[in-house]
Amino acid sequence: MVIVGTRAKPRSVLESTVPIDVVLSDDFVKQGGTDLPDLLRNLVPSYNVNAQPIADAATIVRPANLRGLAPDHTLLLVNGKRRHRASVITWLGNGLSDGSQGADLSPIPSIAIKQMEVLRDGASAQYGSDAIAGVMNLQLKDSYKGGSLEIKPGIFQEGDGLTYSIAGNIGLGTEDYWANLSLEYGNMDETDRSVQRDDATALVNAGNSHVANPAQPWGHPIIRDDVKFFANYGLNIANNIELYGHGNYAQKQVEGGFYFRNPNTRGGVFSIDDGETLLVGRVAGEGEVPVVTITDNVPDPEALQIVLDDDDLFTFQELFPGGFTPRFGADTQDASFVVGLKGTLVEKLGWDLSASYGRHASDFFINNTVNASLSPDTPTEFDPGDYIQADTNFNLDLTYPLSDQVFLAVGGEYRTETFEIVQGQEESWIIGPLASQGFSSGSNGFPGFSDIAEGNWSRSNFGGYLETVLTPIEPWTVSAAIRGEDFEDFGSTINYKIATSYAFNETVMEFLSLNPELDMRVRGSYSTGFRAPTPGQQNAFNVTTEFGENNTLVNKGIFLLLTPLRN
Repeated sequence: MVIVGTRAKPRSVLESTVPIDVVLSDDFVKQGGTDLPDLLRNLVPSYNVNAQPIADAATIVRPANLRGLAPDHTLLLVNGKRRHRASVITWLGNGLSDGSQGADLSPIPSIAIKQMEVLRDGASAQYGSDAIAGVMNLQLKDSYKGGSLEIKPGIFQEGDGLTYSIAGNIGLGTEDYWANLSLEYGNMDETDRSVQRDDATALVNAGNSHVANPAQPWGHPIIRDDVKFFANYGLNIANNIELYGHGNYAQKQVEGGFYFRNPNTRGGVFSIDDGETLLVGRVAGEGEVPVVTITDNVPDPEALQIVLDDDDLFTFQELFPGGFTPRFGADTQDASFVVGLKGTLVEKLGWDLSASYGRHASDFFINNTVNASLSPDTPTEFDPGDYIQADTNFNLDLTYPLSDQVFLAVGGEYRTETFEIVQGQEESWIIGPLASQGFSSGSNGFPGFSDIAEGNWSRSNFGGYLETVLTPIEPWTVSAAIRGEDFEDFGSTINYKIATSYAFNETVMEFLSLNPELDMRVRGSYSTGFRAPTPGQQNAFNVTTEFGENNTLVNKGIFLLLTPLRN
């Protein structure tokens, strides 16, 4: 029985007018993994998520795709209530997820889930923005007695990726007042499936003994102190009034590697001419500098020694003779709280009033790198700043069965989204004194958020919907919905959906020479949808490092258009 896709009474997957996958708690227990997105990927064919090595913040909140669409094209519900989105904007999303900002499943312990429903059909007319690819609804365990304990250790055959998690669930209370609590704690070491890079091998063969092996790790990141807590609760206030709600808290640290910075060729740090000569700076800022040519991966030793002997001259080969590979990650926190009242009036009129608040924060860090424009004074560890996302929702839903054949639902929603960028450590974004000599500015690999980038942006919107389910004749069901939304800075939109399902009776089955005991149906739907850009997508900009031509590293940026385009 499922509740997603309709506000009428629950119905079976087969009776639904749209395709819905149902995943039960036992399906998660039987798997060896611990992360909810991975567990779900193994069970729902249209849902895909993968490890994201060297993908900036996408390593921290991995982008998940339903039906081949971006993460923020799928709406995530918990007990039928919209869940807040993550703070991370996926700047590197392998094309499909580029620039997306969706919800994050990983803070939810799988042991807390009773049932998960995945609606593989557009549902913006019913649920609003983001429900283009479909809707995922997590139903939390609501038992007030009993419990369970899970211990899941594991390691890869290569001897890396050691992981473990310990999770517990317990029900408390009585039929009139109850709480169901779930807690999970775990850690995961990184994996490495890389081979030594060709350019690193060439450096070693040329006599450079400072190059790490491998110079560039490639695999799953480290996850430290992964704590997940979820609570689901209810209280019967009167015969027809119930208080309900749920809340969660989660935190973890994720750390992974970036691309290797070759000590002869990395632009803006070691060279500015693709490795023909070393980039040499004069700290005082005046006077000529010696030319240190690079031949067969070896800098001219005599010219290099002149630089090393002069306190006013500087090359980053003094700090990193074997190059360097930045380590990037974030400390994340996720919290939410939902409270609501529901009941019935005038016998059949059902009502549901709820409020929710959710917050996700990512405090980034990057180590083993430099702000080259600061030259010898640069730190090697930086705090680039924070991304913070907060959502607040208020909902009122009314339902009324006019008859056994006609069901009506109407409701409204008021939502605000806030996105904040916290300024990073000054050294992570400042343009240092040696920038004029060709040295790059900002923490190399992930520049910090400057005083220009920092800010706090909010956007509110109001939506209202009307939904009906009709049963003209017993084997035929028709559902329809229309929804209007008005966004403070995005405009207004009206969307609709119609879906139908027809069950063949015994006469038709016999005519088709099929077993009349089979439940055979045909169904289809047509809908319009929309997705409003988030305040984060409207106001954030980013610079990242990617592979360019001839396997060189280049910086690419996504920036705000501050002035209108003109012909």
